[in-house]
Amino acid sequence: FTLAGNRKGVRASGAKGMCAKGTFTPSAEAANLSKAPHFAKTTPMTVRFSMGGGNPTISDKTKTTRGVALEFEDSSGPMLFYFISAPVFFAKTPKQMLEFVEARLPGPDGKPDAEKIKAFSTANPETTRQAAWINARPVPASFAGVDYWGVQAHTLTNRAGKATLAKLQPVPSAGQLNLSDDELKAKPDNFYGDELKERLAKGPVAFDFVAILGEAGDPTNDSTAMWPEENRKTVKLGTISVAALAPNNVCDEKNSDPVNSLPEGVAGPANDPIFEARAAGYAA
Repeated sequence: FTLAGNRKGVRASGAKGMCAKGTFTPSAEAANLSKAPHFAKTTPMTVRFSMGGGNPTISDKTKTTRGVALEFEDSSGPMLFYFISAPVFFAKTPKQMLEFVEARLPGPDGKPDAEKIKAFSTANPETTRQAAWINARPVPASFAGVDYWGVQAHTLTNRAGKATLAKLQPVPSAGQLNLSDDELKAKPDNFYGDELKERLAKGPVAFDFVAILGEAGDPTNDSTAMWPEENRKTVKLGTISVAALAPNNVCDEKNSDPVNSLPEGVAGPANDPIFEARAAGYAA
């Protein structure tokens, strides 16, 4: 909150965002991986696109994470996931996350201490992976043209009791839509809203919902660690179709808990301290 300006009534994370409604249509393969009812039939969804961080006035031109929250709404209860535009998180424990933030708190002159940040990064190199990924890539041109990642593994269990380790990912049907440096300079600070409205006026925005299947040796206890990408097997779980924008309060009035909003047939990692801390964090 301090880093973002300690603004009242504003989310601590993903403060700037857009709410939308859509549907999920499962593939024939989805039920083979999970017995969750959300994977058995077409399901309504609430979707929230967002910019990373707690600043609700952040420029859309900023090199930071973009995020998307997907809530699959079945009569049995919700199924909720959060995704970001990098395959890794910036801390592997709540303690390290707090220290990451503390290293960036402004000093008496109102500015962060660059040497303090450098010392922390040197001692905690895994906390630099997310920023390195984002900084090495262009700024996305649209919320609908971003590769989003689930940084934590989930276990999908089908009706036969077979468990499959997977990381989940919404992949945009439009492909990765990026801006050149010149295109970025010409954009206003708040262009994502108008871009998404114009895009949706032409038709729904689609994403493939994909399970990246786990393999022996894949880490499940460290959100800063990537899984090897070569020759990785994937299964398309279905198609997400975002149809229209919704008022922000549709998303904002909910207490979103990605730990306890999972149905039977889907389970988060039991040994990832960042995942375990999310229930209390999102409640706050």
